[in-house]
Amino acid sequence: MDGQLLPALLLLLLLRALGPQGQGPGSGGPLGEPPERVPEFSEEDGVLVLSGNTLGLALQKYPALLVEFHIPQCGHCKALAPEYRKAATLLAAESVKATLAKVDGTTEPELTQEFGVTEYPTLKFFRDGNRTHPEEYTGPRKAEGIAKWLSRRVGPSATRLEDEKGAQALVDTQDVVVIGFFQDLQDEDVATFLALAQDALDLTFGLTDQPQLFQKFGLTKDTVVLFKKFDEGRADFPVDEELGLDRGDLSRFLLTHSMHLVTEFNSQTSAKIFAARILNHLLLFINQTLASHRELLAGFGEAAPPFRGQVLFVVVDVGASNDHVLQYFGLKAQEAPTLRFINMETMRKYAPTGGGPVTAATVSAFCHLVLNGEVEPYLLSQEVPADWDQRPVKTLVGKNFEQVAFDETKNVFVKFYAPSCTHCKEMAAAWEALAEKYSDRQDIIIAELDATANELEAFAVHSFPTLKYFPAGPGRKVIEYKSTRDLETFSKFLDNGGKLPEEEPAEPRAPYPETANSTVLPKEEL
Repeated sequence: MDGQLLPALLLLLLLRALGPQGQGPGSGGPLGEPPERVPEFSEEDGVLVLSGNTLGLALQKYPALLVEFHIPQCGHCKALAPEYRKAATLLAAESVKATLAKVDGTTEPELTQEFGVTEYPTLKFFRDGNRTHPEEYTGPRKAEGIAKWLSRRVGPSATRLEDEKGAQALVDTQDVVVIGFFQDLQDEDVATFLALAQDALDLTFGLTDQPQLFQKFGLTKDTVVLFKKFDEGRADFPVDEELGLDRGDLSRFLLTHSMHLVTEFNSQTSAKIFAARILNHLLLFINQTLASHRELLAGFGEAAPPFRGQVLFVVVDVGASNDHVLQYFGLKAQEAPTLRFINMETMRKYAPTGGGPVTAATVSAFCHLVLNGEVEPYLLSQEVPADWDQRPVKTLVGKNFEQVAFDETKNVFVKFYAPSCTHCKEMAAAWEALAEKYSDRQDIIIAELDATANELEAFAVHSFPTLKYFPAGPGRKVIEYKSTRDLETFSKFLDNGGKLPEEEPAEPRAPYPETANSTVLPKEEL
């Protein structure tokens, strides 16, 4: 009996191992259980939709992966979405070996924590499956810029030039072309040059080690040459034989020399003007529809060359959509033609005295006077309203600020606002209620100042709303208020002499999200 049962038992075990269909162990897990399912990638308009389960697989499959971390309610994410989809289409059309993906931060909190995502959208670039050190994406938010940023990372960032014909063809393709002439393409300076080319997306780059090209362009040593179809036509940046090629120095050189000596301010040029990292700007305000104004451009341009790299010469057409520029300098269109000088670091503004004609000589002289510290800056101020102190909230301007804020007999609480600021509008009712509440207190003044139309010598205001408290007494003391913007907290702050009373900790509480209701200018949210 035992001899008959043993073969039967072996057969039963064999059938069980083969599974119900007899297809072998590959069709299921142990004891016939279904196999573990491999997660699949979902896709929306050419963009992979990733999760914690699929990110690792995507990193294994795609050697160049750009991942956007987003949340559905984010306005900037919504603005980026169509550009991101378009970039995916461009990459596919140009056969660029890079892939776009996205992760929803609301459903994948573990991934946002892993990669330190604190704001949206955040984009990170993963190379060759490296999960621990992705590159932060800092490129453009438009489709073409995203595609170009990626193509310069997965492909060559500069065109290799072998002969005169190729070099001339590249120079002819764009208004500005940068070519690196290096005798040894394995040199560290070449790596520095190519790394810069990856990020300078608005420029076209070439690279050569050919002796005949050195000779054609009159070079005997390693040099980066910027060719342009305007102004001087060419600018050379020799590589320091001892120190090598400094990326920062080369970047500043290219930014400076890729711009026209005189640049007209408009929506296409404004970003480049502010990115030029030239701290001093000289602005000529003219009406381009008037021939007498256009004639001034020749003298303005004639004065520019000696100041290249030190002063950026800019033309502002008062007849175009530049009212915001006029307002910033406290000008009216009918005051053109006129000059204004601004230092972008201190934001101090200067105006010529005497009101003479705009010529090469007067422009040059004005620049020298400002640079030598011989001209006093001017501050914007509205006129003091006749009823500035008649309402519970007092109206301050540049001309009466010092007298009111630093009155040693008063405790003055001031809101610095911008008329267009949403957060300022949201707190307006609480500020009015605060002024009403303390309207009978002779020692307390609640005030406001439009910081877009009034400037102060004591300090600059960069974010809106900014709240500052000026306590009574000597010393010109200033206390910045950074807590909750409601009547109750404002009142506690005032009643406690310019600081909030310490409360007994009841439960652990998250700190006040200071940036959640602040509008910061001039930096734009991404």
